[in-house]
Amino acid sequence: MNELKMIDLFAGVGGLSLGFEQTGFEALIANEYDESIAEAYIKNRKNSNMIVEDITKLPIPETFGKYKGQVTLVIGGPPCQGYSQKGQRKTINDPRNFLFKYFVEVVKEVAPQYFVMENVPNLLTAEKGYFKQELEKLFTELGYTINAQVLCAADYGVPQNRHRAFIIGKCGKCQVEMPKKIEKRTTIWEAISDLAYLESGEGVEVSDYRKAPETEYQKRMRRDSNKLYNHVATNHSPIALERLAMIPPKGGKEYLPPEHITKSIYSGTWERMDEDDISVTITTRFDTPSSGKFTHPYLDRAITVREAARIQSFPDSFHFFGTKTSQMKQVGNAVPPLLAKAVAEAILEDLNN
Repeated sequence: MNELKMIDLFAGVGGLSLGFEQTGFEALIANEYDESIAEAYIKNRKNSNMIVEDITKLPIPETFGKYKGQVTLVIGGPPCQGYSQKGQRKTINDPRNFLFKYFVEVVKEVAPQYFVMENVPNLLTAEKGYFKQELEKLFTELGYTINAQVLCAADYGVPQNRHRAFIIGKCGKCQVEMPKKIEKRTTIWEAISDLAYLESGEGVEVSDYRKAPETEYQKRMRRDSNKLYNHVATNHSPIALERLAMIPPKGGKEYLPPEHITKSIYSGTWERMDEDDISVTITTRFDTPSSGKFTHPYLDRAITVREAARIQSFPDSFHFFGTKTSQMKQVGNAVPPLLAKAVAEAILEDLNN
């Protein structure tokens, strides 16, 4: 049965893949150019067929053509910067956007029944929608009908206000319906309260759980996991600890005296996460209180890689490898698996109909 096989391009650590895998899909082949991130993708999967290479250096027909007729789906999130420039009409032909062409090229070569392209929300609105229209035209010429919308991860059980553009393509004249939202939102505290015991500088890469799970979400995240990985707190400087000690729960830099106010371009600097709310978007620099609203709701430290992974909806059985910088990149750049799973279920429902 070919119908649940896929190709994952620009795979990263595999958050998008993971959501689809949780729904029964299997990646026949994946591609990621960053070696340390690709290594984490491989180590988290039993039989991952990962090509670690810059896609621009791969011969597309030879690399992917052999999978024609074997895959139902191509997924991926090609990076792009060129369409956000104000005042200049940027197109898919802008050199900074040419990675899109490789996604389109693979779809053309493999002719899957469906594809899912994930990207920043700006993709659909930049240049008065010109970029979106250009992609629409390219895929229409290949025989696909697309449904393009911005989805918020919090609407699908992820405790995070993360908005991403999804373009779902289906071969033929009908479009795939976007996934239906879940009414109940998961809060930060429901996601990480069982991990709230490390102080600044404490923790090791592999440890035992110290508390039982306290919520349904935590039980779900801890399923199939006997050990706790990646729960290591940043060792903050004395001045940072002095500042953090002044900030009460739900508080921010308004509690700091003038001499402690730092010049920072980020919103949420020196602000605690609100336990009763969802998180801001997890970025690749969540280990420092000056880079956004990433300070623990109660403890005087930034959140750990594992806490950030929980907020991204990665199960605890998914381990992050490499340097701390690489781990943060793996978590911060990923598609939340629960959001990916909702999109996968929408495609599965369409497939079954």
